[in-house]
Amino acid sequence: MTTNIVTELNEMNSALPAKASRGPSKFADYAKLLRTNYEMILALITLLALLVGWLGGSVTHALPAWAVTAAAVTAFLAGGYSGVTGAIVEARQGRLDIDFLMITAALGAALIGEWEEGALLLFLFTLSGALETFAMDRTRRAIESLSELRPDIALLRVDGSERVVAVSDLVPGNVVLVRPGERLPVDGTIVKGNSSIDQSAITGESAPVYRELNDFVYAGTINGNGALEVRVDRPAGESTLSKIINMVEDARTDAAPTQRFIDRFSQPYTYAVIGGTLLTILLPVLFGNEPFDNTLYRAMTLLVVASPCALIISTPASILSAIAAAARHGVLFKGGAYLEALAKISVIAFDKTGTLTRGKPAVTDIMPAEGVESTELLQIAASAELSSQHPLSNAIVEKARALELPLQAPHSLQAVAGHGIITEQEINNQSVEVLIGNEKLFASQSVTVPANLLSIGDELRSMGKTAMLVAQRPLAQTNALRFLGWIAVADQIRPEATQAIQELHKVGIAQTVMLTGDNAKVAQAIGAKAGVDQVHSELLPEQKVEFIRKMAQQSHVAMVGDGVNDAPALAAASVGIAIGAGGSDAAMETADIVLMSGNLSRLPFAINLGRHSERIVRQNVIFSISVIIMLILTTLLLPFLIPGFRLPLPLGVVGHEGSTLLVVLNGLRLLAMKPTQ
Repeated sequence: MTTNIVTELNEMNSALPAKASRGPSKFADYAKLLRTNYEMILALITLLALLVGWLGGSVTHALPAWAVTAAAVTAFLAGGYSGVTGAIVEARQGRLDIDFLMITAALGAALIGEWEEGALLLFLFTLSGALETFAMDRTRRAIESLSELRPDIALLRVDGSERVVAVSDLVPGNVVLVRPGERLPVDGTIVKGNSSIDQSAITGESAPVYRELNDFVYAGTINGNGALEVRVDRPAGESTLSKIINMVEDARTDAAPTQRFIDRFSQPYTYAVIGGTLLTILLPVLFGNEPFDNTLYRAMTLLVVASPCALIISTPASILSAIAAAARHGVLFKGGAYLEALAKISVIAFDKTGTLTRGKPAVTDIMPAEGVESTELLQIAASAELSSQHPLSNAIVEKARALELPLQAPHSLQAVAGHGIITEQEINNQSVEVLIGNEKLFASQSVTVPANLLSIGDELRSMGKTAMLVAQRPLAQTNALRFLGWIAVADQIRPEATQAIQELHKVGIAQTVMLTGDNAKVAQAIGAKAGVDQVHSELLPEQKVEFIRKMAQQSHVAMVGDGVNDAPALAAASVGIAIGAGGSDAAMETADIVLMSGNLSRLPFAINLGRHSERIVRQNVIFSISVIIMLILTTLLLPFLIPGFRLPLPLGVVGHEGSTLLVVLNGLRLLAMKPTQ
């Protein structure tokens, strides 16, 4: 019975059910109810047959012998159905399992005339299986519900009209209409409209996020109050939701080391129990004078109490609960092995760009020269940068647009690689030349920058920022150069990064390290803001890998990254963790764990979850082994210390099945874990 549940836990991800068709028949509902609760129904039939036979036979003698026999047979057939079918499946593969032990014990009890105790054993065994199935169904539903997030149909917009199509038929470039309250059918980009979108199913974010023109949205998320038109960017099979489902499905193939050890141990142990039971029968028969019925009863009790049900289910029940809890909050583990490995991590290395920072530069400082307004400086610079596609140019333009400054594109633009840009444009009905860049740009134009301006630029760069000096001159007067001031741009640290680093130290991470290819000044500035313990800059991808391998020789190391160049380091680390939102496919494929929201605050949650799951697995294993040892000693030793004592078989079953249920419930506590923020 327990072996069947473990097998189901390990295999249920391989065939997540397709979304149910609309309006199922009542017959289908009843059939599903019967399939789901058949063990409970069999347990009730067993109990009723047991009570009828016991009350009508042993207690009142009101029933004829044939009726008592029929009740006993009914109890054994109903109670033994699950165990027999499970034992047959295992026997066909050349294995004997716990189901075999339970059925043998029940038949042995019947053989010595204790059919009521055998039937009671089967009732408790089947009831325990039904309760375990019910408890584990909470975890199963948490995982299977992922498939329910995928809409089957979408409203395709073509030439101003709409038609309903299957989501699987959509191709990149199609435009779909998403009405308020509907689930988005695809991963894509908003081309019309704006709305607040509930992304909790994908990223774990508790509050809806505002999305507008050109923002990326995920399949399976729920649209708010605004109608959207979304351009399909990925086929349905390659959406982020599909990747999540595939990752959860694949998690079963990488069991935790503890679970792999127990799985290898279970078969030899089962044979050892059978051998010990045979010795328990043979030794008193050959060398003692005990009545055979007492010997066989004790042997059947040993067969029950020594069965490792609780031990076998203790690890998968806990691991799968933790994986389901993590997925619910936007953290995807690709297998139980990585959950267990994460619990051992003492050092975490971070990439900088896109991981500790947003990966998108923004204007940090606007420092106008004397007599120049900051809005004038920004307006002139943003107008000059309108035709440039450089990320730094985009940052300046976005800042100006956020302040609603009117912009006018330049007549011409000359990019000077590594130095800046020179444009021609109209300002106040006058043709001017605008220069934006570093000191090298002005030196190339034979322009000397005043010392006081140079010192401002040096100060901005010392803070890890990219500083750009802005100047203009009338085209008719090439010597009349006017310095307007400095604009500084920098990649912004993620707002949650500093808090996440602090939380990591609180949960026991000994050291945090930043690895980046950026220059030392920028790296030190970002590292200081984030609060990491060490900063290593100007590293090539292969140098990051070398650094990770060196650290891994001394400690268990996790690497957190988002880009293609981070993939080798993710693979080299003890545990690779990818930033999902905006991260590269290469990083997500290589990593062992994915933070779908890109929110670093989920990292302390994942570490905490890994350590809690390890603690609960350890509790379950110790408790399971302790109960087995105690019951075995009670069965074998107490009769020698207390003449006439024998452990009642039903009490042995209660101890055996009770411990199994307790470890399952203890593991299910992990389902309730959630981030602190």
